[in-house]
Amino acid sequence: MPQRISIGFHASPPLALRVSDAELMSLQSAIGGDGWHEVTGEDGTVKLNLQHVLWLKVDKDEQRVGFGLGG
Repeated sequence: MPQRISIGFHASPPLALRVSDAELMSLQSAIGGDGWHEVTGEDGTVKLNLQHVLWLKVDKDEQRVGFGLGG
């Protein structure tokens, strides 16, 4: 099941992607390094300059749409 992630940068809006667990683990390992890292998501491939990545957010909860979801 794809993971929803957001990647924050120095001077641009966050980038939202849906990636596999393997892609997420690869990105997490690369963050903090130098150079470029390629991330393949459901909608395509993105090449990131790792020096400009400030944060990575992983959404754990699935989005729910509908009525009566509150407790």
